[in-house]
Amino acid sequence: MGRVTERRRVIRIRDGAVSSRPDTLVAEEPLEIRLNGKPLAITMRTPGDDFALATGFLVSEGVIGAAAEVQNIVYCAGATDDGSNTYNVVDVRLAPGVPVPDITLERNVYTTSSCGLCGKASLDAVRTTARFPITDTPPVRVAPEFLAELPDRLRAAQRVFDRTGGLHAAALFSETGELLDVREDVGRHNAVDKLIGRALRDDRLPLSRAVLLVSGRASFELAQKAVMAGIPVLAAVSAPSSLAVDLAAETGLTLVGFLRGTSMNVYAGEHRIAVPSPAPQD
Repeated sequence: MGRVTERRRVIRIRDGAVSSRPDTLVAEEPLEIRLNGKPLAITMRTPGDDFALATGFLVSEGVIGAAAEVQNIVYCAGATDDGSNTYNVVDVRLAPGVPVPDITLERNVYTTSSCGLCGKASLDAVRTTARFPITDTPPVRVAPEFLAELPDRLRAAQRVFDRTGGLHAAALFSETGELLDVREDVGRHNAVDKLIGRALRDDRLPLSRAVLLVSGRASFELAQKAVMAGIPVLAAVSAPSSLAVDLAAETGLTLVGFLRGTSMNVYAGEHRIAVPSPAPQD
């Protein structure tokens, strides 16, 4: 299987001094996801957790919602002209009776490491019906102090980032603060899909009592993935997009952005943040 990191020779210049040294880079390779033998999507990802990535992607697309709906997942052999296996093509076989979506050119998505939705015919195509509506029974409530601790805890869990400095990360926390899982990838959407895919394979969906933290910004696609997995709280260390805020407001998702130190902005779902109501503006 592909390596998570690779070594390359670089010329290093520091204060005018020039030297040659090896450098550790994060690996980036394409992964083709097939559904019942037919190509569905290609994503640029960091190799590893490919089966979780594929199943998480299918959850995000509304194709599956339980481990029992997957019959098996395999790497496709003979992916090259000489018949060798590159471990860059996976085929997900749905269980008998599970509806297979119509795979058209509009759904044959090419996803880069920065955007998991490029190539969609329209935004309406990604507003899929959530299988796990976000509900609170009893309500999830998190304190700002709790959220403020999460970025440092995520950073401490990023093993590959320490060696490369070139990865996004996503983590799931319980409402009581337990770190449930953390995944790294060159694409933040892939890191989230890996989390969701592993939760599905462990029969832990919906993640109705979890908090999702992502490095970087909170885009529409990440908000959608949280909604599709039934996650009630999404926090990001950077800004959300306007569509992410719209989707959060529509679905009841709590969306927190600019989570840095003790500062943060709550863009939607403020009823889950345990703080007094803000004073009215004049």
